[in-house]
Amino acid sequence: MINSLSGRTKILAIGLMSGTSVDGIDAALVEICDRHNHLETNLIAGYTYPYPADLRAEILAVCAGEARSLQQICELDDRIAESFAQAAIAIMEKGVKKPDLIGSHGQTVFHRPPVAKKMGYTVQLGRGALIAKLTRITTVSDFRVADIEAGGQGAPLVSMLDVLMFSDPTKYRVCQNIGGISNLTYLPPNSIENKAQVFGFDNGTGNVLMDMATQKLFGESFDRDGAIAQQGKPDLNLINNWLKQEFFITTPPKSTGRELFSPDYLAARLAECQHLSNYDILATLTEFTAMAIAKSYRDFLPVFPNEVLIGGGGGSNGYLMERLQDLLAPAIVKRTDDFGMSSDSKEAIAFAVLGYLRLNGRAGNLPSVTGAKRSVLLGEIYT
Repeated sequence: MINSLSGRTKILAIGLMSGTSVDGIDAALVEICDRHNHLETNLIAGYTYPYPADLRAEILAVCAGEARSLQQICELDDRIAESFAQAAIAIMEKGVKKPDLIGSHGQTVFHRPPVAKKMGYTVQLGRGALIAKLTRITTVSDFRVADIEAGGQGAPLVSMLDVLMFSDPTKYRVCQNIGGISNLTYLPPNSIENKAQVFGFDNGTGNVLMDMATQKLFGESFDRDGAIAQQGKPDLNLINNWLKQEFFITTPPKSTGRELFSPDYLAARLAECQHLSNYDILATLTEFTAMAIAKSYRDFLPVFPNEVLIGGGGGSNGYLMERLQDLLAPAIVKRTDDFGMSSDSKEAIAFAVLGYLRLNGRAGNLPSVTGAKRSVLLGEIYT
């Protein structure tokens, strides 16, 4: 497969991704065009396939640290892989020919960043070997492990796509992803030629706290367009205290996940909000999400950006976008859709691209982003 793809200028790939929110599997059918190592992508179809309710509940239980036997973890691994394979088969039917590869991120159920001299550890379930068997398509998965083993955070990995797609000759840009967790890629001018100047890091809670609170307080799966939060008033004193917590003041590189921003974390924050109405609580958590992002820019970016490109589900939250535009002024805040990249499918597209890079023997990580000691090939190949 590697040899058959090497040197080809155009391939068809599927990217699969399920993030910290565990909403479902984002699948992207994407055409990748490679002209002298300059990549272009054309999204043919993108769709989110929800997990079965019982499978989602089991994933969330494992992420929350509930005890499971090794046999149960193995069975969960297979069930997730089967769901990913079903998503791949469903999305490929929207094309006219069989894809050349699948790049699958899998479902993160545990992530421990490196601390001092202690190597990090990361677990993504949904084994690529089973996806390859069920789809009969070469599959690349386990992308984060190689970066972890090279001393990195194993995240964020979408930064490589950001460099390849959004570098500008003159503008300072930030690609801000808002999934379950928020992360950014800082792109100085002409960064595609100067990748060592690029860096990125996880910089906030993303949607995870807002979603959990909406489910708990209002019985809705998420706050559509921020309409609920917009009815409340945020408590800025609480937010400023929360932003003094260790994660927000730690210098990058850094990564995080549900291990920190967990149901227990939310419970601790809600205990501090007893004087607030439910609307005020959600407004406070939404403002917390936006202010954490803005704080990270002012604390850790060497030059404030001209433009901020939002990807991920958070870009569909109109109220959150308004708050970001206000907090990040004078930067112009837009969705990646305005630049030809579906914000909803961006992460899935990224793993299709990372799969392509792996099959062609090209490094997929950016050490200046993840903190790894060197550039490495990301992912294991299954045929």
